[in-house]
Amino acid sequence: MDDTKYGKHIVTDLKVPKGYGGPESADKSRARLLFLDDSVVNGAFYLSAAWYLKESDAHVPPPSHTHEYDEVIAFFGTNPEDIHDLGAEVEIWLGGEQHFVTKSCLIFVPRGLSHCPYWVRQIKRPILHFTTAPMGSYVKKEE
Repeated sequence: MDDTKYGKHIVTDLKVPKGYGGPESADKSRARLLFLDDSVVNGAFYLSAAWYLKESDAHVPPPSHTHEYDEVIAFFGTNPEDIHDLGAEVEIWLGGEQHFVTKSCLIFVPRGLSHCPYWVRQIKRPILHFTTAPMGSYVKKEE
């Protein structure tokens, strides 16, 4: 961010590694906000944040996969009158089970648990989505 000793730890610009995906979807239904990993800030763990802005039939969800590390997947609503109201419906698969989420949530995915695909549906207002893991870079094993 600046030339100070610790300014490099403040990430305000999107820097996505090659092969991870672009800043927004072609139909502008999703916009990546920020990305952090060891290639952006030396020693950092992985975190990707994006806005879901509207419903989209063009969204290609990540396929079912596993990791050799734990992961947290989050979906947060933006209703200031009810912060728990997601303002959308998320369908997500965990260990072969289908789940529907309509409240702001954190989803803990233990290492080795098969998860995804997911779809964000019935979007009434933008929602914030992020994933994070205690690893320097994002690595998945597709099933």
